Amino acid sequence: MSTETPVKERDGGSASPASGPSPQPQGTQPPWVIVTLREVMIKAKDRSYAISTMITLVLIVAGVVFNAFMMNRGDDFTIAVQSDSAAAAVVELADQAGGADDGNVTFTAVVAGSADAAVELVRTEEADAALLHETDGSWQLLGKTEVDSGISQQLGESLNEYVLDRNAAAAGTTAEQLLSGADVEQALLEGSEENQLLATIAGFVFSFLFYMASIIFGMAIANSVVEEKQNRVVEILATAIPIRQLLYGKVLGNTILAMVQLALYGGAALLALNLTDTADLVGSIIPASGWFLVFFLFGFLILAAIWAVLGSLASRPEDLNNNSTPVMALIFAALFTGLFASGQLLVVASYIPVVSSVAMPIRVLNSPVALWEPLLSLVIALAAAVALLHLGEKIYRRAVMQGGGALSLRKAIKLEQ
Repeated sequence: MSTETPVKERDGGSASPASGPSPQPQGTQPPWVIVTLREVMIKAKDRSYAISTMITLVLIVAGVVFNAFMMNRGDDFTIAVQSDSAAAAVVELADQAGGADDGNVTFTAVVAGSADAAVELVRTEEADAALLHETDGSWQLLGKTEVDSGISQQLGESLNEYVLDRNAAAAGTTAEQLLSGADVEQALLEGSEENQLLATIAGFVFSFLFYMASIIFGMAIANSVVEEKQNRVVEILATAIPIRQLLYGKVLGNTILAMVQLALYGGAALLALNLTDTADLVGSIIPASGWFLVFFLFGFLILAAIWAVLGSLASRPEDLNNNSTPVMALIFAALFTGLFASGQLLVVASYIPVVSSVAMPIRVLNSPVALWEPLLSLVIALAAAVALLHLGEKIYRRAVMQGGGALSLRKAIKLEQ
């Protein structure tokens, strides 16, 4: 049977930990500030934390540089053709089209004496593919084990262009005249195709950063609470500072750590983008990144309060695996929203606290959003954070002092009544 340890107030009376804050000596820092600084300093001096942060920074920069390299890397394709001017002409058209795209893709025709010789060049890997023009007028694109999609797509388009020009000339007209009136201009009512691509990439990055930070720092809060409760350190701390200020300090300390880490990751990624040929993306990503940091702050405050409560309900670290399902479901909801949500679902999600930490920055990047929308979402998130911190503090003050087995949320609430 669990028992509650009474706490001696500084006036000498006996009171529960739920009593108000004790008088504070003049010239000293507020208790929550001391706890906040302690949480930050302990983590900052943790060697494994520093090493993991540095490794992540290196991986982020390396990932951006590698992606830029792959985007700018050209492909050189060698196509075997018969001594047929038609096939060579198609390859030349493909080369011209590939060169128009910043010169990244080149096609080179290697003339073989016969179809069998062209096939042999492919078999011996002297050519990436063979473009054969059969006697009946049909065409065949041949590869050894597969045909690269870049080859098949570009050669297919070039072949269509070549055949269209030839047939138009035979009919006494031109391809442009035959295709007159067939142009389709693609447009979007909201946003742009470029922004949609950026939103997809940013959604992936924002979602996983939020997911990782919420779990890493959230679990750190919960484990810290469990450890202090298990070792009965919290009972000693309760004689010196109000329990609620212990909670506030833990939440703020880990929030600061998470924000600093996210700022480092984001700064490293933007710096790497600026040093590559993808620097033009920086101007579009920076505003959304700023919104993400602000929304992350409020979303993490909510999660931090929940993690602290879960830690106070547990009696040992193993208990966290059993009672962390609700908060993990919320984190996964934010992750999957950032990865897959679109349309009206994304709009609705952008107003749901925690989930909005990812959804609203993606909307800001994806399409024009009125200023009042992210501001309204922030107000809702802030209200939820204040309410959760207030409720969490009430549960935390009583549950953290309970020894014995793990508590359920219902029992913890009854203790407060």
